[in-house]
Amino acid sequence: MHKDDLRRQIRQIKRQFTPQQLEELSLPIVARLRQQLFDIQTIVAYYPLPDEVDIRPLLEEWIAEGKKVFLPKVTGDETMELRRYTGCDSLQEGAFHIMEPVGERISADSSIDVVLVPGVAFDAAGHRLGRGRGYYDRFLSSLRTVPTERIGVCFDFQKVDEVPFDKYDIPVDRVI
Repeated sequence: MHKDDLRRQIRQIKRQFTPQQLEELSLPIVARLRQQLFDIQTIVAYYPLPDEVDIRPLLEEWIAEGKKVFLPKVTGDETMELRRYTGCDSLQEGAFHIMEPVGERISADSSIDVVLVPGVAFDAAGHRLGRGRGYYDRFLSSLRTVPTERIGVCFDFQKVDEVPFDKYDIPVDRVI
């Protein structure tokens, strides 16, 4: 299946769910992340779009626990950087109407324990289908020299048998 066809298929499935249902579907995923990542200290996460797994409760918990949380901020047509997230008041609307942090910047070669990666679809081999602009693939390729675990975060219906990929696509280590 072609990438655009798979994106359309997953979007069509997502439209079957209300925002409330997607929020409810997020709860067990958040519980798994909480359980599996309790001992990490530095996290690169994402601020969810309405159709993504809602990890906002985790972001707030991690901050309250004193963990360092960084979120991506789009800085150009092909680039993004990481900024410190310190709570909802540290966000402003950025590119593509995504809420982005305005906090301190971190370099991609800093010590990062885990990167939570959203996606449109994932397969068992960790191949990820994004929204099509390549931001995460470029960012993840910059982390290849840093020992960082990459975790794909998605709803069960976003797990597919096979995601088409090419040499520029960076897989995740596991999918939750």
